[in-house]
Amino acid sequence: MSQETVLFVDDEKSVLTYTSAMFRNRGLNVLSANSPLEALQIVEEQSIAVVVSDNEMPGMRGVELLARIKEVSPHTVKIMMTGSADLATALAAINSGEVFRFVLKPWKKSEMLLAVKDGIRRYRVLQSLQREDEFILHSLAQTIELKDASTKGHCDRVATLALRLAEARHIPERTRKEIRYGSWLHDCGKIGVPEAILNAERALSEEEFKVVMKHPEWGAEVVRKANLSKTVQDIVLYHHERFDGTGYPFGLKGHQIPLPAQIVAAADICDALTMDRPYRKGLVGPELHALLASMKGRNLDPELVELLFSLIES
Repeated sequence: MSQETVLFVDDEKSVLTYTSAMFRNRGLNVLSANSPLEALQIVEEQSIAVVVSDNEMPGMRGVELLARIKEVSPHTVKIMMTGSADLATALAAINSGEVFRFVLKPWKKSEMLLAVKDGIRRYRVLQSLQREDEFILHSLAQTIELKDASTKGHCDRVATLALRLAEARHIPERTRKEIRYGSWLHDCGKIGVPEAILNAERALSEEEFKVVMKHPEWGAEVVRKANLSKTVQDIVLYHHERFDGTGYPFGLKGHQIPLPAQIVAAADICDALTMDRPYRKGLVGPELHALLASMKGRNLDPELVELLFSLIES
């Protein structure tokens, strides 16, 4: 079993030095950050089991930092160190960041050791629940596919291709896991679209297409309520945005569209083009290459199209 990682955040380097030494040889990987921005970068790049943050720091308070960590990594357990345990601070921390525990400064060694030990235990429980969630999430994707007879296996194929694109773009491993979830669930909002519209073997009317265009927002609300990360929510919400700004639901343009959403969109489009539909055969070879090439800078980031070409050829 790999070591869990604990991240200590404090603008006082002496505190970081002391806590790092205190947890050495206790079966944990210990990291430290001297600022909230440094801490956010670490959380975005690595899997952090427990974060222990000071509250009063220059640039960003611990309350805000923990709220932002919740968006990036919902299962990271959050502990706050504070010298002023006033009710307003406690309520703000609990409401915005789901703080697991407070440690009053100056704290005793035994108090910090116990808080982190309990935090690790909670993290392990959350991880076991998440592993079960993977089965549930995948089952949900397959259930949605049953509504649309032409998309059997689509979510799995999109996930496979999106992960290959993410690896080619050197996306961090934890974000790749979120890309897998987002790929499975990108069309989960279609559960609210009538089957008569999804399975229509004709061009949709303007009103029918307006209903279809609601599915990213409906889906994003589903994954938000499931407490999935902001990355997964972004994938579901933005996978129909286009690089030239003509997509939906918000008409985002270029790099306004989060990269994980762009990656899943590229995989989604590529798989859709290769699938047989009632009104056309799936595209292969030169036809597929030509149509994807025409989407450079329009539907898709040109760099992602080039990566698609290399993956298709290999």
